[in-house]
Amino acid sequence: MPRSVAQRFPRADDAVSEARSFLGGVLEEWAISDRSEDAVLCLSELATNAVRHVARGDFVVEVSLDDCRLRIEVHDAGAGAPRLGLPSDDDTDGRGLLIVWSLADGWGVEPHHPCGKTVWTEFKTQGCGTPIGVIPC
Repeated sequence: MPRSVAQRFPRADDAVSEARSFLGGVLEEWAISDRSEDAVLCLSELATNAVRHVARGDFVVEVSLDDCRLRIEVHDAGAGAPRLGLPSDDDTDGRGLLIVWSLADGWGVEPHHPCGKTVWTEFKTQGCGTPIGVIPC
């Protein structure tokens, strides 16, 4: 059975760490451990982009699990679409989506009209978790 949960975060200095904690708790509750570190790191990058590059409003993190596919979405009110950068060795930022691209099984951007977007990333996971009350074979 598909699972989904979401939480809203304010654009604030501690929002990224709160979003990471939220996802960590969800993954622990759903008994997903094989891709948890990658998923939390990718969420950190997407949430950081929402905090740094969106001028107004909160952002929402939505986490879903369906058929052993973990999907993490960050919804924000920002215009434009993030894209992979080509930072030089001396650049101190611009590597976030490269990290997402290298760790995740997929990622993308879905624009919302008239404003906003969803940036998502997906992970194939072996441990789909066992529903509460179910005894595995």
